[in-house]
Amino acid sequence: MNTSGYHVAVVGATGAVGQQMLHTLDKRDFPIKQLTLLSSARSAGSTVTFRGKEWKVEEAKPESFEGVDIALFSAGGSVSKLLAPEAVKRGAIVVDNTSAYRMDPDVPLVVPEVNEEDIKLHKGIIANPNCSTIQMVAALEPVRKEYGLTKVIVSTYQAVSGAGAAAIDEMHEQSRAILNGDSFEPSVLPVKGDKKHYQIAFNAVPQIDMFQDNGFTFEEMKMINETKKIMHMPSLKVSATCVRLPVVTGHSESVYIEVEKDSVSVKELQSLLKEAPGVTLQDIPEEQVYPMPAYAVGKPDVFVGRIRKDLDEDNGFHMWIVSDNLLKGAAWNSVQIAESLVKLGLVK
Repeated sequence: MNTSGYHVAVVGATGAVGQQMLHTLDKRDFPIKQLTLLSSARSAGSTVTFRGKEWKVEEAKPESFEGVDIALFSAGGSVSKLLAPEAVKRGAIVVDNTSAYRMDPDVPLVVPEVNEEDIKLHKGIIANPNCSTIQMVAALEPVRKEYGLTKVIVSTYQAVSGAGAAAIDEMHEQSRAILNGDSFEPSVLPVKGDKKHYQIAFNAVPQIDMFQDNGFTFEEMKMINETKKIMHMPSLKVSATCVRLPVVTGHSESVYIEVEKDSVSVKELQSLLKEAPGVTLQDIPEEQVYPMPAYAVGKPDVFVGRIRKDLDEDNGFHMWIVSDNLLKGAAWNSVQIAESLVKLGLVK
């Protein structure tokens, strides 16, 4: 391990995830000898506080990555497509938090608790999965290893922070307008670039990202394809319905699974998940103990509860999975990948 530390770049340093990345790097005491903070031209020139010092944010350009060891990207897919190869060309290892490279067969898609070994296969870029996929596979991997997994059906209840700061502002403005009896015109959700926009305050919107030809949204297809890739199970049956709720932070998921092994008990699943890395079991129904997004905010773990056996299918189980989408779903998983790179001796 490099004891003096690494030259780390954060691309998208002024955004919500970039800020969480910096906070997490600090909290984890990641060994940094030099820090480069990068953003779009619009945010360049602003300052960010890190480890008690003010740092100037520069515009991200190919030459910004000279001498960088690890570059954490969270500035949108188009920026990653343009600049990640430039960073790699200059010797950096990129951890990309966008959908740009997730399904590229040459790019490992990694949740360290699930498939850390895949990091060794990187060719310069490692992809951070979709936030809703990360929390689900972190909870399901111990089950897959112990009992096998044949089917996954997930319905998500996703926070507006997953759609960015403008979506949070829109939800707050709409909430105030409704409570005051004022009118408003939605302009951000469900998808800024789509034809229609709907109210999110006091509502549930069953569209996250654009619809595909098969009737599923891009977000749903991300969950389906990424789960199969991360778990190395191309034939796993996975289906998803993704819904946006008026919650600021913290994604929730109702997940139905079918396991290969017969006669598995709820107690066995609970014991397994209690010991699983990065997972906290919150499952005492008689005391109303179960995961909720409001209580997951700011915590790095994936919370699992409401585990129960299906009433008709002996091998079927239902569970409720919650996590902070900006932490485990983005910043923390990215920093974990950086930590794994160091631990596995893959960064100079």
